[in-house]
Amino acid sequence: MTDKFDKVPDDADPSPAASVSKEGGDIPPEAIKAIPIRHYGRWVSGVVVLALVGLLINAFASAEKIQWKAVGDYVFDSTVLAGAGRTLLISVLAMIMGVVLGVVLAVMRLSKNPVTSWVAWVYIWFFRGTPVYVQLLLWFNLALIFPVLNLGPIYKDEMVDVMTPFMAALLGLGLNEAAYMAEICRAGLMAVDEGQTEASHALGMSHAKTLRRIVIPQAMRVIVPPTGNEFINMLKTSSLVYAVTYNELLRATSTIGSRSYAVMEMLFVACIWYLVMTSVFSVFQYYLERRYARGSTRNLPPTPWQKIKANMLGLGSERGV
Repeated sequence: MTDKFDKVPDDADPSPAASVSKEGGDIPPEAIKAIPIRHYGRWVSGVVVLALVGLLINAFASAEKIQWKAVGDYVFDSTVLAGAGRTLLISVLAMIMGVVLGVVLAVMRLSKNPVTSWVAWVYIWFFRGTPVYVQLLLWFNLALIFPVLNLGPIYKDEMVDVMTPFMAALLGLGLNEAAYMAEICRAGLMAVDEGQTEASHALGMSHAKTLRRIVIPQAMRVIVPPTGNEFINMLKTSSLVYAVTYNELLRATSTIGSRSYAVMEMLFVACIWYLVMTSVFSVFQYYLERRYARGSTRNLPPTPWQKIKANMLGLGSERGV
């Protein structure tokens, strides 16, 4: 058994009086002086960026040929509001079509049946490989190839009556979006561990039941966030239906601009409404991603209000120091 020795320097005074001041009290530890690091580069870059932004704003504000009063007069015009509503309608319907068909195509791609897998691959290859603008024109001019839509005893009518601007816009946007959603859904399905499928099969569940109750619910964590991003992109892509004479937001503002000779002003109005719609749905997308990140990240990303609060508290603490 070894004795325990306190390691005391040779020149240290072992007497208790060494740790006591002359007044008889303990010597308090010296306070640590924390000196914050000065980030001068951040301040300089911030000032430069704000100066450039100010010059850009001043250039547009002082432009004599821009009638800003017309922007304010037409931003809530009934024709513009109706166009914005049609933009939102065609975007929602096309996105629903794209999601539903995309899930079907993703399942077909992952199928062991070579025929269904090949058909899904060709579909995705064609619609991702051709511009959506060209696809819209193809649907709109389909009557040049098939003058009559003949479905036998079910339905028969002239193609020009069937392929209206709304239908051409819906098919052009929806079928194109389905190709991208198929790849997103396929990535989500493949992200689920194969052990989940093997365990469900061991319990006697069929392939369809496994896909419906086991795989798809877990794949939603990967599928939902990029789907929100695709919808925001759909809001902007919907401006291409201007080519098939569908009276959405861009066409409504362009019609007013050509009639009132306020072309640039009406384009600004269109930009305002596109920014409003994309900003609103971007907030929903952020909280949707935050919700589905609960199972994959330990600490959820802060909300915008939490970021602002943290920055304000950080700025206040620096000033206090």
